[in-house]
Amino acid sequence: MKVNAAIIYYSATGITYQMALAAQEAAQKAGAEVRLRKVRELAPDEAVSSNEGWAAHRLATQEVPEATLDDLDWAQAVIFGTPTRYGNVAAQLKQFIDTTGSMWAQGKLANKVYSGFCSTATAHGGQESTLLALFNTVYHWGGIVITPGYTEPGQFVSGNPYGGSHTSNNGTLPPDQVALTATALTTTRAVNLAQSLAQTTAGQ
Repeated sequence: MKVNAAIIYYSATGITYQMALAAQEAAQKAGAEVRLRKVRELAPDEAVSSNEGWAAHRLATQEVPEATLDDLDWAQAVIFGTPTRYGNVAAQLKQFIDTTGSMWAQGKLANKVYSGFCSTATAHGGQESTLLALFNTVYHWGGIVITPGYTEPGQFVSGNPYGGSHTSNNGTLPPDQVALTATALTTTRAVNLAQSLAQTTAGQ
């Protein structure tokens, strides 16, 4: 059964965006209808323009639609992507999440499947704590958290059972195949479970 999957991410210089593209491809291969959405930038123009990589990425992805609450309403599976900020979710993604109160109050965010991926500048830079912080929101929504776990041999290489993750060495290293594979596995598992839930609901 075809399901809707929303990949909602924030990326400053493009590292997390590349992971979002891997998630998009994996969701499509798993048979989902996919929306790739970036969240709104909160940083002032002066801050963005002062960083060459930041400014270049904003220009390169200007055609990617911004996420709206309709994307969450539409999706049965939601995959969030974020860089780590002090071991936590980036403010831009958190601000989007904080606009969902009306949907939460109506129960519209419950019983959906959620997963996530993230990137850090350095090793041990808060990948696991960022994903755990992200999932705290899902628990409040009544959502279903899906992680890659150690369900495939490659996960023993990536070493993160909470979601896809990558260490960028302060933005100098793009996601490698290990990170992209882990992100794809995370997404595929989310879509597959959303499909199973949809089939079960349809059969009731």
